[in-house]
Amino acid sequence: MTQLELSKAGVISPQMTRVAQCEGLEPEFIRQGVAQGTIVIPANVRHSNLAPCGIGQGLSTKVNANIGTSSDFGSMETELEKVRVAIDAGADAVMDLSTSGDISAIRQAIIASSHVPVGTVPIYQTGLEAIDKRGAIVNMAIDDLLAVIEAQARDGVDFITVHCGVTQSAIARLKRQKRVTDVVSRGGAFLLGWMLYNDRENPLYEHFDRLLEIAREYDVTLSLGDGMRPGSLADATDRPQIEELLVAGELVERSRQAGVQVMVEGPGHLPMHHIEANVRLQKSICKGAPFYVLGPLVTDVAAGYDHITGAIGGAIAAAAGADFLCYVTPSEHLSLPDAADVRQGVIASRIAAHAGDIAKGVKGAERWDMEMSLARKKLDWEEQARLSLDTGRFRQGHGKHASAGTACSMCGAFCAMELVERSLGVSTTRC
Repeated sequence: MTQLELSKAGVISPQMTRVAQCEGLEPEFIRQGVAQGTIVIPANVRHSNLAPCGIGQGLSTKVNANIGTSSDFGSMETELEKVRVAIDAGADAVMDLSTSGDISAIRQAIIASSHVPVGTVPIYQTGLEAIDKRGAIVNMAIDDLLAVIEAQARDGVDFITVHCGVTQSAIARLKRQKRVTDVVSRGGAFLLGWMLYNDRENPLYEHFDRLLEIAREYDVTLSLGDGMRPGSLADATDRPQIEELLVAGELVERSRQAGVQVMVEGPGHLPMHHIEANVRLQKSICKGAPFYVLGPLVTDVAAGYDHITGAIGGAIAAAAGADFLCYVTPSEHLSLPDAADVRQGVIASRIAAHAGDIAKGVKGAERWDMEMSLARKKLDWEEQARLSLDTGRFRQGHGKHASAGTACSMCGAFCAMELVERSLGVSTTRC
């Protein structure tokens, strides 16, 4: 039985118990959330070394790190190093988006080395195999796509992005919309090309019941992809994007009826004043399904710093109710990220996630900041290091310039808290 089926039967699984312990919540709260579909626990029955986490309403906002080879760069070694760095930096999940090399071997190695949930986009491997076997992506066979999905599920993949909402209707709206950046989703582009060339409906939509059968067998969580996500602010919240979201809402209900866990992916590039409305719209249309957003990126002009634009958007989205942030690295729009980019991306998104958790009132979020404030008041540097989101960076920064006193070298002998402490003549430390 899947986590969803167990929860509906009133069973609290070991995975639900672990999520409850990690979140500081009652197991029954987790069970109810999974049963309602507002919480998912991506936990493939074949991912033997998994330490499951929960994603959804009432839980801390989670962060995903995308890794994987490209046609220009990357190897199994580079991607396994990125997995290590991402998990060390605090990523809650990783996605293998490899598009070169021995994709199956890379994926299997990543799953074997990762105790966090692993996601994939199966259309990538299917498209590349279609090129090798049939000469072009547009020659892909539907059975090939479903076979790849089943093979990845058998390997232990915990969640898969499937762009089921890139329908013929959505493409028709795209043509009428005349977007600035058309389709920026790689998976969405693969499917769009296939659909137009073959004059067929999206196979992931047309054969959704077969997809559900595979997902249910291995308890793979479906992540309904955003193939029509906006790739520029000018295209934000337009008709193709909303058309896809409406389809996702229908498929959420079909997934739940089939006992399959499901979440929904969202944009993309959004101006700040669109973000809250997008989150509210998704939550309404998709009946509270966990929302997984890329960024969102709040400006188009920050190439080289898009981990920052993504963190700004991610914080707003998380505060508004988004549940899962896909990190953005400094290399976004520029190149395949290296391990250093991965670390920066994870840390930036973790900051955004935590800021959102404070706004949402997630249990323990505000207390963490209070403990840091008390440690700063006491000038307790070891405790500050322990509480820091990035302990290594904290120690590096604090040790950059030696100080003769207990304060840091920013203020030295003129530390405001030390001066006020002496002036008041009493301790102002709070308990």
